[in-house]
Amino acid sequence: MRFATYDHDGRERAGVLDGDLICPLPEGVAVRDLIEAGVLQAVGTAALAGGAERVPVEQVRLLPPLRPASIRDFVAFEAHIEGVVRAQEKLKAVPPAWYEAPAFYFTNPHAAVGAHDDVPMFPGAQEFDFEIEVGAVIGKPGYNLPSEQAREHIIGYTIFNDWSARDIQRQEARLPFGFAKGKDGAHTLGPVLVTADELEPYRMADGYLDLTMTVELNGVVLSKDSLASMAWRFEELIAYASRGTWVMPGDILASGTCGGGCLAELWGRRGVKDPAPLKPGDVVTLTVEGIGTISNRVAEPVEAVPLPPARTRDRGVRH
Repeated sequence: MRFATYDHDGRERAGVLDGDLICPLPEGVAVRDLIEAGVLQAVGTAALAGGAERVPVEQVRLLPPLRPASIRDFVAFEAHIEGVVRAQEKLKAVPPAWYEAPAFYFTNPHAAVGAHDDVPMFPGAQEFDFEIEVGAVIGKPGYNLPSEQAREHIIGYTIFNDWSARDIQRQEARLPFGFAKGKDGAHTLGPVLVTADELEPYRMADGYLDLTMTVELNGVVLSKDSLASMAWRFEELIAYASRGTWVMPGDILASGTCGGGCLAELWGRRGVKDPAPLKPGDVVTLTVEGIGTISNRVAEPVEAVPLPPARTRDRGVRH
C-alpha cells in the first residue's frame, strides 16, 4: 500500500493511493497516528473498500507522508563517503573508523517538506547541495534489537532528500560536535510512504533491496546507483540505532546518500565544483525505483539574522 498526506482545497488530509487517485482516510486521521496505533494497513484496506470519493493525485499538494517522530541519518554508502571526505576534509581515503560501525546523526524532524515544494537555500549558504536517500519508517517499538528481528519493525519506506549547505558544514566541522545548521533547514520526504511488503519483490538473496536511485538536475541525469550498494542493511542500521535505547513508531532511519547522489561527492572525485553548487531556480529530481519521484525547485533564502561572536565573560560574576 501507498499512503500520502496532502493538501486539498486548503485542508490537510491523509489517504491511501488507488492507482493515480487518492482515497481519503477519515477526517482528522494522520498517517503517524495510525502507525503508532498499529492499524495503518487495516485502515487503508477499509478505506479502499469503502465508497469515499477519490481525488486525483495531480489535483493535490503532496505534503511529507508523515510527520517524523525523529530522524537518524546514516552514512551507509562507501562510494559516497569516499568522495565527500575528499571534497570536505581533503582526505584521500575513507577513515578506518567508518568501517567499524554505521555512523549517523540526528537531524531536524520539523524541517520536513513535501515532494514538490520549493526549498529555499539555507541562509548564508554559498555551496547548496542535495542528497538522495531512502528512509525506513519504524512501525513498532524496539529496544536493543538484533538485526534478525529488526526487519519486522519497518512499516515502510520513503524517499529522503537531505539538503545540505557544504560551506556551513565545513565551518561546523572545526568543532567535534557533528552536523548542525549545515543540515538543519529542509528535508524532502515523499512522495508517499510505501509499505514494506510492496518492496519485497526487490529483495535480493542476501537481504538487500535492489532499488535503482536516480538523480536529475535541471532535467539532466547526473547519476544512478542501487540501494543494494549500502555497506549495511537497514536491519543492521536499526540494530545499531536501538542498541541500549528505543526506536519508536514514526522514527525515520535514512540510508545515507548513494554513490554519486550529491554534488559534494562529485566535486571530491573530479577535483572541481562541476556541476556548480545549487542556485535559485535549479530543479532537483530524485527517483527511487518502487517508491516514486520527488522534485523540488531551489528558491531564494531568507536573510541570515546577524549574531555577534561569543563574548568573553567574567566567570566569577553572580547575579
